[in-house]
Amino acid sequence: MITLGAMRLSPRLVVLPVAGVVLTAAVAAAPASAAAAPARAAAITPASLASLEATTPAPTGVAALGAYLADAGTGQKLWGRDPNTKRPMGSITKVMTALIVIQAGNLARKITVSAAAVTYVANHGASTAGLRAGDVLTARQLLNAMLLPSGSDAAFVLATAYGPGRTAFVAKMNAEAKQMGLTKTHFSNFDGLPYPTPRATYSTPADLITLGRAAMALAAFRTDVDRQTYHLASGTGHQAYTWHNTNLLLGSYAGADGIKTGFTAAAGECLLFEANSGTSTLIGVVLHSTAANPNRRFTDAAAMLNWGFGGAVAASPLAGTPGPPSPGTAAPRPG
Repeated sequence: MITLGAMRLSPRLVVLPVAGVVLTAAVAAAPASAAAAPARAAAITPASLASLEATTPAPTGVAALGAYLADAGTGQKLWGRDPNTKRPMGSITKVMTALIVIQAGNLARKITVSAAAVTYVANHGASTAGLRAGDVLTARQLLNAMLLPSGSDAAFVLATAYGPGRTAFVAKMNAEAKQMGLTKTHFSNFDGLPYPTPRATYSTPADLITLGRAAMALAAFRTDVDRQTYHLASGTGHQAYTWHNTNLLLGSYAGADGIKTGFTAAAGECLLFEANSGTSTLIGVVLHSTAANPNRRFTDAAAMLNWGFGGAVAASPLAGTPGPPSPGTAAPRPG
């Protein structure tokens, strides 16, 4: 059992270079006096949790409408905001898609990219891995294409192959959600795009923590979402690809190791994330940090992590300020 006292860090400065903007969050030392913060130093038990939540201030500067922070090892809740409210989550949906594929196995399986997958992302204006029709890639390579640049084309190819057929695949997603006890989660598609309606695919912060913990227990998933870049050299049956992770927390927040971004107009900017410090690992999610600022989900996550690891986060100088769109796009794309 991890104690909050074990998660304290020394004073440090977290610098987040997000989409060309540098955000600095000063993190103060945890109170030295036991009387100053007795709840944060105590072991988390069912009896002490209610007291902790009642007496410990919430993380500051978190704009998300829905949020949750937990101990990744035990699933113990540390803080939440509307944790059981159903909300669309955009491409965080692809975490379940990856989980279904990895559990099915045979990741060395070779799959041909269909012209329908390329047309699909073009018709929906979806985030894409830039797959080329006719290229032959392994399921593992397609997982990277889906999880890093949030390629809905890769999700289309994987769902078609592993359903078999996309309708059957989505049925598997919902069956898995039911088996996992995700009672407030429903998938209408394999990638989180807003069809047949903007809120047809939904989950809750609490459910997404359960999903994230299950996915991060899989070595293949954990390895892939921890990559900032994946380069695939040209080879027999396919051209070269370079995919960059949309999760800008990686490489900018010490110890961050995943997990997945999401965005649609209805979902807003979302992020399922995890980070570790010493022997402690925290997992969290923010849903609808904002509809306009791609940076805010990362600053929200940093504020929650700093709080969870025992720090006090200064107010962000960028709070409420729209940031630039994702690199290479005119505006955030669904995905």
